[in-house]
Amino acid sequence: MYSSLQQLDTLTINLDRTGNGLLLLFMAFVMYGVALGLKPQFFRGVFNRPRALFIGLACQWLFLPFVTFLLCVLFHNLISPMVAMGLILVASCPGGAVSNFVTSVAKGNTELSVLMSSITTLGAPIFTPINYAVWGGLYAKYMDSSAGDVLRTLQVPPLQIAITVIGIIGIPVLFGLATVKFAPNASAKLKEIFRYLSIAVFIGVTAMMVSQNMILFKEYIGIVFIIVLVHNLVSLILGYSAATIGGVPVKDRRAVTIEVGIQNSGLGLILLFNTGIFPPEIAKGGMVFVTAWWGVWHIVSGLLLGTLFRASGFDTLNLSKFIKKK
Repeated sequence: MYSSLQQLDTLTINLDRTGNGLLLLFMAFVMYGVALGLKPQFFRGVFNRPRALFIGLACQWLFLPFVTFLLCVLFHNLISPMVAMGLILVASCPGGAVSNFVTSVAKGNTELSVLMSSITTLGAPIFTPINYAVWGGLYAKYMDSSAGDVLRTLQVPPLQIAITVIGIIGIPVLFGLATVKFAPNASAKLKEIFRYLSIAVFIGVTAMMVSQNMILFKEYIGIVFIIVLVHNLVSLILGYSAATIGGVPVKDRRAVTIEVGIQNSGLGLILLFNTGIFPPEIAKGGMVFVTAWWGVWHIVSGLLLGTLFRASGFDTLNLSKFIKKK
């Protein structure tokens, strides 16, 4: 396993930039559908009861990068240094807008999810470079010095932050809220239509992302799949556990769980392909493959978990009271 991943580290992986542009348009479309189910007064509720918001931000900015570092240390004999740095990079990125749609599917607090995505994205120019430098630096110092080759100072593009916060979240949400206010009957019908269309969009995006670099995908997906699966599962458990211990309501717990478990890996890829940060001659195939597959897998796992939350309600037990009694 280790030798295979070392070989992956030496490969050059190219991704179609056109696909990334289409993904941004798709996400704006999806966010409009999400906004059709938002209620402005619920945003005020989040600020009036900010515990869930603080828990989610703490998990996103502090605990997830730390836990990821621990995972990399635990499995350092199995994963290559570039794969480990890829996991740390993903954990350092803000939450992804996909989480807003998945939270709506899960009947979670979508308003909380939108706020968390917006805040963590706005904080990315600060927290993404800091977390990558701290935890990546510790890994390179104590576990594998070769990881230091990709230990670069990250500079999160302000344009990307603006596109995400304004173009993908802000404008679609404002249009959605306006539709709800001025055409409530139409918005109720559109909400159901957009839900199914959005799922179709995500299936199409997943297929498009998998189709790129198909030869490499077939050769290495077995190993990378397990690595990303474990990392994503730990992320989801972290969000769920923190929200449960914090005693937040069920809808808030679902939002925090999904938000922590879905990362903006697209930002990670933008940083990796920025030649001003990572020169082309640096071998970073493992980082790119892990980050790209994260972008595929969190859509799949998010929709599966969101559907499970919605259909079964298995998480409706007040586990926080049970923990306190113990």
